[in-house]
Amino acid sequence: MRIRTAGVVAVLGLALAASGCGNSGSDKPAAKESAKATGGKLVIWADDKRTAALKPFAEEFGKENGVTVEVQAVSKDLQTNFVTASQQGSGPDVVVGAHDWIGNLVQNGAIDPVQLAAEQKSAFNEVAVKAVTFNGQLYGVPYATENVALIRNTELAPEAPKTIEELVQTGKKLKAEKKASEILCLQSGQNGDAYHIYPLYTSGGGYLFGTAANGDYDPKDLGVGKPESIAAFQKIAKLGEKGEGALKRSITGENSIATFTSKKCAFLVSGPWAIADAKKANIKYDISPVPGFAGGKEAQPFVGVQAFYVAAKAKNKALAQEFVTNYVTKPELAVALYKAEPRPPALTAAFDQVKGEDPDLAKFQEAGKNGQVLPAIPAMAAIWDPFGKAEAAIIGGADPAKTITAAGKTIAGQIK
Repeated sequence: MRIRTAGVVAVLGLALAASGCGNSGSDKPAAKESAKATGGKLVIWADDKRTAALKPFAEEFGKENGVTVEVQAVSKDLQTNFVTASQQGSGPDVVVGAHDWIGNLVQNGAIDPVQLAAEQKSAFNEVAVKAVTFNGQLYGVPYATENVALIRNTELAPEAPKTIEELVQTGKKLKAEKKASEILCLQSGQNGDAYHIYPLYTSGGGYLFGTAANGDYDPKDLGVGKPESIAAFQKIAKLGEKGEGALKRSITGENSIATFTSKKCAFLVSGPWAIADAKKANIKYDISPVPGFAGGKEAQPFVGVQAFYVAAKAKNKALAQEFVTNYVTKPELAVALYKAEPRPPALTAAFDQVKGEDPDLAKFQEAGKNGQVLPAIPAMAAIWDPFGKAEAAIIGGADPAKTITAAGKTIAGQIK
């Protein structure tokens, strides 16, 4: 999840295909009859990276069910393309993407609920199941979780900072000693990045949406523009370009990881997707929770989930349901996807299988254990752009109270 814009993850959506594990699911006869009636084809949309990992599973699933499985690579704008294709009746049978798409996809009639038995649900990380539950219904089968953490160059900064102030102090010292050119790599850019700034926003007391009695996010209780958000951005402003210089618009989604791996900064706020680059650059690193403000609340990152969805207008819906409910729930597929891009598997058995060979997984999970599930309600789409632009403006020196109040009014207007 490198960048989020308008609710879409830049590492957009992960792919599908079928796991080749044997299964005697009760829906298989219906799935096979459906396959015959629709020409025996299951169409799956995948991003480039996961296509190769999923091919053997797709082929095995096809053999078991007597169908052809096409895994089609969609490189960008997957959510938008899927909704458009769904409305035109030309979409896939199955698609994979971030859980915060769910509100938008349901609102557009693009996905169907999925049915998992209680035993199947219990095999997954509890937060992952919560993330794909919308209006009391399960709309996807999760396969991976993700959240940001503080990734630290241990040669430059041996100890994990307990507060953001301590981090800034260490970063400034490294700059003074010419050992680094940046205090912190936390991506913002000219348009901001609500996803990456969120731990500091929550530590400062800010929130996006309140919760209803049942624990669901309440779009009527918008926190942006309220006193809590102003207080949070006043603290963030002190870290900005007119303050400590720890947060800068010149640190972007394109250069934040590269700046860290070239040893120009000791601290990077990012997720599991950054680790491959750190290893390639031979950086000695460690992972810890993003530190909050001294005396502030705990810094809470967003917890995101990647999940498999059944298209509401799938031409082969019974087969799609069979795949999603009885194949995605197999550890073999989860492990294959993990190997394609190391994000903590949502399936507990798969997580347990790979954690021994990758200690980073447990560290990312620890960093996100008190995180907040990224809101999947349709109102979330109104947050990203105004919030991000307000963040960037405040980092650049704009008045926090006026800027975030105006952003709150824009967001509220879009939600209505």
